[in-house]
Amino acid sequence: MTRRKFSHEFKICAVRLVTDQGVAVAQAAIDLDVAESVLRRSMPDLTATPATAFPGTGSSGPTWPRLQR
Repeated sequence: MTRRKFSHEFKICAVRLVTDQGVAVAQAAIDLDVAESVLRRSMPDLTATPATAFPGTGSSGPTWPRLQR
């Protein structure tokens, strides 16, 4: 099974569905056909640093400095 990749826009819309519109995380995950854990993991990324949230495919974020060698 291959790993699915979600666009930056999809992640933002998914998180805002929960935070702005008040949809439950479990229901949003079902509606969007994603694992609930994926959605829950994305929520702090957007709320903590919205400008740098979801850096993109292949781009390691600031939490992985040892992999940037």
